[in-house]
Amino acid sequence: MELESLLQEALTLMLTGMSVVFVFLTILIFLVGLMSRLVPEELPSKVTPSQPASPGQSNAVNPETIAAISAAVHQYRNQRRNDK
Repeated sequence: MELESLLQEALTLMLTGMSVVFVFLTILIFLVGLMSRLVPEELPSKVTPSQPASPGQSNAVNPETIAAISAAVHQYRNQRRNDK
C-alpha cells in the first residue's frame, strides 16, 4: 500500500508540474504574439550615399603592409610545422 500511495502522489506532482509549465508557455506565446502586434517594427534608416571617392583616392592596401602580413603568416606557419 505504501508504494501505491507514493506512485499516486508522484503522478499527481508530475501532472501538476507539467500543467504549470504548459500554462506558462501558452501565456508566454500569447504575450509575445501580442507584443509583436503592438510594438511597431523598426525600419532601418535610409542611408544617404556619401560623395563617391575621387579617382585619385584608392582603397588599395600599401604593398609594405602586404609584405609584412605575408612574412608574419609564413613565419607562423613554419613555427607551427616545427612544433608538430
